[in-house]
Amino acid sequence: MDENVIRKQTITKYMDGKLEEKVDEIAVEFPFTIHVNGEEFATMVCTPSHLDELLLGFLASEGIIRSRADILDFHIDEGKDFCYVTLHNKAPFSQRETGKRFIGSCCGKSRQFYYQVDVKTAKTSYSKVTISPKECIRMMTELQDGSTLFKGTGGVHNAALFLGSDLIVARSDIGRHNALDKLLGYCLIHHIPVRDGVIAFSGRISSEVLLKAAKIGVGIILSKSAPTDLAIELANDLNITAIGFIRGSSFNVYSHPERVKESMKQTSSQ
Repeated sequence: MDENVIRKQTITKYMDGKLEEKVDEIAVEFPFTIHVNGEEFATMVCTPSHLDELLLGFLASEGIIRSRADILDFHIDEGKDFCYVTLHNKAPFSQRETGKRFIGSCCGKSRQFYYQVDVKTAKTSYSKVTISPKECIRMMTELQDGSTLFKGTGGVHNAALFLGSDLIVARSDIGRHNALDKLLGYCLIHHIPVRDGVIAFSGRISSEVLLKAAKIGVGIILSKSAPTDLAIELANDLNITAIGFIRGSSFNVYSHPERVKESMKQTSSQ
């Protein structure tokens, strides 16, 4: 495990009727400030791993870039507190758009509260991929079993991308959004098409998490936790299958259940 992401801490533990000192592993919470074209754009708190992926995924989800090719250069300083990004497009971007609330129409079906940038970057899924119940459970199990950082600290969120039955990438972060941005950044760096991908996620499916999945471009998101009502509405509107409460041998399908079939099918991405 990367030593930068955990800190050893002496704690007092109560167990079996007595108090005793022990050394525990604590997840590191790290401030990361991004400058774009000479302007300070955002500061996020994150787990200091795979920062290049986090950077690209975050900028893409914020509508600042569409691909790695949009970046002329970027530099993460030695202390990794700051990142400096230079875009090919030197035109100033509007920070107001990244934070302004916007009431928009999602696929013409329902009116929801969005950030204005979400209207531009969240994509309706056209994936024809299907998933079997056994694969839903296996993918969630593989996500949970593979997270050494969570097992050590209990303080991070986990996310993984599957294509077909194969695990492509898994990432952990103290921020649930960051874990998903790292998946997107990995795909941008390695030019991986994700339309027929499946995301497995450790946290609840909030509207913001659902929108992150839409920005990545997948058609199916899996979680061991529950969705919110707005997340379900967005999933229905954006043609995304949201599956939650994957625990043991059961789960709930909250939107587009037609993708859940006894045998798994993957179509070729274009």
